[in-house]
Amino acid sequence: MLVPPGTVVFAEVLGRTLSGRPLLSARRLFRRLAWHRARQIMQLDEPIEVKIYEWNTGGLLTRIEGLRAFLPKFELMDRIKTFTDLKNKVGCSIRVCITRLDEETNDLIISEKKAWEMTYLKEGTLIQGTVRKIFPYGAQVRIAGTNRSGLLHISNISQGRVFSVNDILKMDDEIKVLVVKSNVPDKIALSISDLESAPGLFLTDKARVFSEAEEMAERYREQLPADSKNTKLDADLQGGTVPFDDEGTLYANWKWFQFLEDGKPGENDN
Repeated sequence: MLVPPGTVVFAEVLGRTLSGRPLLSARRLFRRLAWHRARQIMQLDEPIEVKIYEWNTGGLLTRIEGLRAFLPKFELMDRIKTFTDLKNKVGCSIRVCITRLDEETNDLIISEKKAWEMTYLKEGTLIQGTVRKIFPYGAQVRIAGTNRSGLLHISNISQGRVFSVNDILKMDDEIKVLVVKSNVPDKIALSISDLESAPGLFLTDKARVFSEAEEMAERYREQLPADSKNTKLDADLQGGTVPFDDEGTLYANWKWFQFLEDGKPGENDN
């Protein structure tokens, strides 16, 4: 294909031909840029939405910035029992996070589980659930719309004194719970006591606790310590661009390629 005179072309210089002319590759440059943008997305550590276009026996395939990305079936929220379950995901949009990236081996691995946890299991998130099991030390609560469960420890049921979990909760009770900090890695800790506007209120008026749940959850979040990493990230985003690592200095006129999180063109874009 002939390029008309005056066309602005971005390319990477690979070397020189035998005649001494520069040997250029636009594909190499834009592939390098795609990997850099993928690293930026991973650096942001926020869920993104992708569309599944293919499946295989190990999982699902999509593209991020034009790069082939793999979603292993064990990183899906739904339990995969048959190949049909995988096939039915083709064409669906899924929120994912990048968990592993290696440009040399062309590995771009993503996870729906991590994206879901980052969205719904942050400390202070109010969720709905159903009591599935009752133990002497608490209750197992199935989180609505998922196959994930968390533990509502007896000490987190109420600020009042709870002598027996069975006296307060019953199987299949639908409740609102707050995600709180867990002392056990990879375990979901839940609380109702932090939703009480008065100590012991859940023991006498469950309906009121649940009706005030949104307000109390907001108060809980306001008291959480600020995350220095997120605070810095928010400051960068207010400046109009996502943060860049040192690799950006490798490219001339790099600001031309900056992109915003919301997809709007930057000041230097044409």
